[in-house]
Amino acid sequence: MKIVIDAGHGWNTPGKRTPDGMREYEFNREAALFLQENISADTLFVHHDSYDIPLEKRVQKANEARADLYVSIHANAYGEGWTSAHGIETYVYTSRPPAALKIAQSVQHELVAATVRRDRGVKASNFYVLRKTNMPAILIEAGFMTHREEATLLKASEYRQTCAQAIADGIKRVFCLSFLAFHSV
Repeated sequence: MKIVIDAGHGWNTPGKRTPDGMREYEFNREAALFLQENISADTLFVHHDSYDIPLEKRVQKANEARADLYVSIHANAYGEGWTSAHGIETYVYTSRPPAALKIAQSVQHELVAATVRRDRGVKASNFYVLRKTNMPAILIEAGFMTHREEATLLKASEYRQTCAQAIADGIKRVFCLSFLAFHSV
């Protein structure tokens, strides 16, 4: 099994940060690295630490790799400054593909249980990475950078690890990766 991991926005993506200055990519990148460590599957990163890779290139790389799953990790934001919006949500494409929906529901469940954050549910959107990938794709928003409490969590390595483990557990629950890894030895 091959899983593409996309650390959301790149380091230089404008505007994606907490009101006190943490860039979204700081959370996305570390959570992506932790996810790679916690999943028993071949993984492929489609982001880069030094420069922003356009969405078209990320999707092209995933499609060329014939990946089985695309996971895009993000932190949410709403409005200007600190706001009251909070919680976790996971997205699938607007057609709600059954395979992606099953994975999204599992990941959402695990994230909410592990973080004890508000469950904003599984939602559908026309995001490029969900629309253009040839495999099931999910996009995770693991908390709001514009919510003071969640911003503090998003900055903490422990929260990033918790999110990554929950994402891995949600994927494993659907794909039984532990069983597959054990039997492929």
